[in-house]
Amino acid sequence: PPARPPPPPAIALWLSDCPVAMLSLMHEVAKEVTLHLFPEYSSVREEVFVRIVDFPLVDAIRDIRQSHLHQLVRTTGVVTRRTGVFPQLQEVCFTCEKCGFVMGPFHQSTNEEVKPGSCPNCQSKGPFSLNVEGTVYRNYQKITLQESPGKVPAGRLPRTKEIILLHDLIDCARPGEEIDVTGVYEYSFDAGLHAKQGFPVFATLLEANSVTKKGDAYAAFSLSDDDRTQINALSRDPRVGKRIIKSIAPSIYGHANIKTGIALALFGGQEKHVKGGGKHRVRGDINMLLLGDPGMAKSQFLKYIEQTSERSVYTTGKGASAVGLTAAVHRDPVTREWTLEGGALVLADRGTCLIDEFDKMNDQDRVSIHEAMEQQSISISKAGIVTSLQARCSVIAAANPIGGRYDASKAFSENVELSDPILSRFDVLCVVRDVVDPEGDSRLANFVVDSHAKNHPDEVGKDEEEAQGEATVVDEDLIDQGLLCKYIAYAKQHCRPRLQSGDLDKLARVYAELRRESLATPGGIPIAVRHLESLIRMSEAHARMHLRTTVIDEDIDVAIKVLLEGFITSQRLSAQKQLRRRLRRFIARGTEDYKDLLMHVLKSLMRDQVRLEAARAVTREGAEGDAAAAIQVELSFFRGEV
Repeated sequence: PPARPPPPPAIALWLSDCPVAMLSLMHEVAKEVTLHLFPEYSSVREEVFVRIVDFPLVDAIRDIRQSHLHQLVRTTGVVTRRTGVFPQLQEVCFTCEKCGFVMGPFHQSTNEEVKPGSCPNCQSKGPFSLNVEGTVYRNYQKITLQESPGKVPAGRLPRTKEIILLHDLIDCARPGEEIDVTGVYEYSFDAGLHAKQGFPVFATLLEANSVTKKGDAYAAFSLSDDDRTQINALSRDPRVGKRIIKSIAPSIYGHANIKTGIALALFGGQEKHVKGGGKHRVRGDINMLLLGDPGMAKSQFLKYIEQTSERSVYTTGKGASAVGLTAAVHRDPVTREWTLEGGALVLADRGTCLIDEFDKMNDQDRVSIHEAMEQQSISISKAGIVTSLQARCSVIAAANPIGGRYDASKAFSENVELSDPILSRFDVLCVVRDVVDPEGDSRLANFVVDSHAKNHPDEVGKDEEEAQGEATVVDEDLIDQGLLCKYIAYAKQHCRPRLQSGDLDKLARVYAELRRESLATPGGIPIAVRHLESLIRMSEAHARMHLRTTVIDEDIDVAIKVLLEGFITSQRLSAQKQLRRRLRRFIARGTEDYKDLLMHVLKSLMRDQVRLEAARAVTREGAEGDAAAAIQVELSFFRGEV
């Protein structure tokens, strides 16, 4: 007979069914063992806690019922609100007012308050006062956990649950973060619910034992040695920059300029604190604007960044107000005092804020993010609260032109309802036009059809060998998305590139030439000193992409090409060719893709060969008056399959 699996250990079953008693025993044993190994540890920390992680059973917030009471429960969700930190009674002592006898200590539970009945010394029933010297307090904080948006059933509203954080778990999660909570499911008597319902109703809560952030999987401090080895091996690849750009949103065809800008924005530049300037700080985050015709995958790019970035907040222009983007003042339900609640830009601190339908925002709401995009702070003066909040995030926005379609015959200012102050705060500007190209449209159609066929649910469940055999031929340069997220987090944490003195002259020449051209050709984006800082930021981001500590000429050339491409495409169609001719000397040859050059040369040679064969056929058959012979040409020469 087959061998039976071994039964689960008894301590695991006891921990699941009686977590309160088991955890208190574990805390005591852990403290005894720690003090036995390190006798002086009691001077560092008074208590030692045992945290339970990777509990095998995960329950959704809406699936927790009365059968889970007083048991260990694991659930996931998004933090929506967090209170302040309050002292809570842990062990309380009382003093008899008549005889002065000190009673206690009594262990204070979270459900009900402990009160002595009578004094054991004089047998009186009070009054009793709190003994301050013998009372022990603990940190107490309450957060509200809401179901993740992707896990809510269709047609339902997300449900919430209150989580109690004690001791060292306070401030372990901020609003907007997705966390994994393991704790004891308890109840507490709620007088408000009792008066409202008319019969005993208990409010339920989860007393947390451990809290794990979902974003910590790709954080730099949680990388293993194997991850670091893979990251260092990938950085030594001379084509790592092009591979990363190609791996950005691999399900979207083309748009190399947008993918380059997104890659630079994800890596970001190096922030600087000016010496002798007080608190003056120069931002290192890169802001990006996608402007173009509908159906060009602008929103899909934003959704990809939301999944890839370590910390990101997604919002839309119509669904966001000035208060929702910056900060709101509301009354705290516990203390009844006015408190601040951060908006999208504050929640995206040290991350990315994504704004779709940027042109649909009201002008008053759009003005509110001016300070956040350049100074990366939000100043608040409401309800007696005067403070400044940090908003150190890169803003990536997508907008549609006036009327829906971009008219290349008009100036850039006539195509978009955005003012010059907001446009000058964007480092990368990508104008996307839906141009009819029979050859490009056929390749795009083949890509979309193949993508739909490969990603069908029936196809995904097939044998992995066939899928791998198809993928290795086409996607040899693609980087795994998990490794790419770890690579970005590692680069932002450990790489701080700096400019060399020899590179400053080239940047100054490019800036001076762009200023002159922007005055000569009005109607495009205005060039300001911010664009010079944008060149420096993009150069540092490209160097960080290769894990370099210094910026080299290749990084500056890529930054110049990205800025010039945005400047030229924002001009009228009649002036673009002249601008490209005049600014050609600033675009180094190394930044061009040699495959495109080779394809252009092969197409030219093929066209000349077709004309030559046609002319020879006409010459041979000219005497008889017959038509020229048809020439068959392989279509692969024109599809780029070289």
